Amino acid sequence: MENEKTEHGGVFGQGEENTAYAKYFIGKSYLKPLTKPGSSVVSIANVTFEPGCRNNWHIHHSTKGGGQILICVEGEGWYQEEGKPAQSLKPGDVVTIPANVKHWHGAKAGNWFSHLAVEVPGENTSNEWCEPVTDEEYSKL
Repeated sequence: MENEKTEHGGVFGQGEENTAYAKYFIGKSYLKPLTKPGSSVVSIANVTFEPGCRNNWHIHHSTKGGGQILICVEGEGWYQEEGKPAQSLKPGDVVTIPANVKHWHGAKAGNWFSHLAVEVPGENTSNEWCEPVTDEEYSKL
């Protein structure tokens, strides 16, 4: 039986509860920055999702370059682009998310999930948070 104090996040660790972005998630997520925000060319953080946790639909906008790369490091999760079927994720999987593509990602029900989130440098970058992934949409996966 799993102890509630078990740390997740793979070799990078779970980090702290992601309270700053909690309004954009269903369930709890945890964030462990691996590069110092604002001081590196590339921002990398380990994001850990409790079972069933997922972020809202969102878009990484950029006029040139930009986007995001997910490198899965622990557990099992989902990634889905708008208009496409959800993609199952496991450790070792890499997802390249182009700029300006609406998508979401998170843990499968019953599984913790962690991925490295790599912000791809670009011009005029911004993130747009959209609607939540509903329980009805999620339960169909």
